Amino acid sequence: MRYLVLVFSGLLFSSWLNAGEILGLPAVPVPDDNPQTPGKVELGKLLFNDQRFSVDGTISCASCHKAELAFTDGLSVAQGINRQKGSRNSPTLVNAAFYETFFLDGRAGSLEEQAMGPFTNPIEHGLKEHQFIVDIVRRDEEYVKRFKDVFDLSANAIDIEAIVKAIASFERTLIAGNTPFDQFFFAGNKASLSTSAARGSRIFRRKGNCANCHEISWDNALFMDNRFYNIGVGSKKIEPLLDNIITGLSQGKRLDQLQLTDRQKSELGRFMVTGVLADIGKFKTPTLRNIALTAPYMHDGSIKTLEEVVEYYDQGGEQNRFLDPAIFPLKLTEQEKKDLVIFMRSLTSAQFTNPSR
Repeated sequence: MRYLVLVFSGLLFSSWLNAGEILGLPAVPVPDDNPQTPGKVELGKLLFNDQRFSVDGTISCASCHKAELAFTDGLSVAQGINRQKGSRNSPTLVNAAFYETFFLDGRAGSLEEQAMGPFTNPIEHGLKEHQFIVDIVRRDEEYVKRFKDVFDLSANAIDIEAIVKAIASFERTLIAGNTPFDQFFFAGNKASLSTSAARGSRIFRRKGNCANCHEISWDNALFMDNRFYNIGVGSKKIEPLLDNIITGLSQGKRLDQLQLTDRQKSELGRFMVTGVLADIGKFKTPTLRNIALTAPYMHDGSIKTLEEVVEYYDQGGEQNRFLDPAIFPLKLTEQEKKDLVIFMRSLTSAQFTNPSR
């Protein structure tokens, strides 16, 4: 059994290369065409942190995914070149290896595809084409040596596909489990949760209806379900558009003919990927692991604290014509709300609570 330990800002992350287990998590899925190797992961880490891969030399992947914030950025929405603001919150990369689709609207089907996207986003890295990155890598002697060692590619053969394979391999090492909840639920260590957190665990799985989307299985808990839901966040921004959208689609118009702004498209969520009306306002279920570290919350960063998140769900979300039926008033007591928040704080992994581990 081999494993690679990576250190970021004092935090330890382990990537199991052949087999192994982290309490509370299943085996990490790895695609057949991009197997994990120590050299590839180390190369991916360098690429992930390289600010030269932006039009002004200020933005790397790590700019929006900081290790000390569970690979988020602490901002309501992502910030790119020239301090431009995007329209969506930066999701955590911790345990992203377990997602089936990527980005909040699920428009990418793999970590490799996801890694490629931000480079040519006009707000994020701001590049016109990926060749800009390829040229930098081909001119860098250290990169050339590493790509030869890892992929057996000469300098002229290095391409963006190999670059994003290395970045994705690095991202697959950002795995974190073994929380107080995992010790309590999977290892049977009942002392690992406080009485309040234990009550919160029961509320989470029962009255709170949280586990409907943030799933817990008998032998692991990803605290997400790889599905998409309209929970009402941002619905007021798109409500005035809906009749025109529905009319336009009924007349045979394509999505690109609806004359929507980038911000409006962003609020429409999964719909902009599928074109299915029922997907309007739907966003991917985020993992709740290390949720205490990843504020602010929701796709637009509009909710600042876990207490406010619980209150939002307790009220039944924001009513709109596409609200998911799983969202309804919970009628929690004040103590139940407090217990639920304390439980969610127990989902913080050991490497964040004790960076030396």
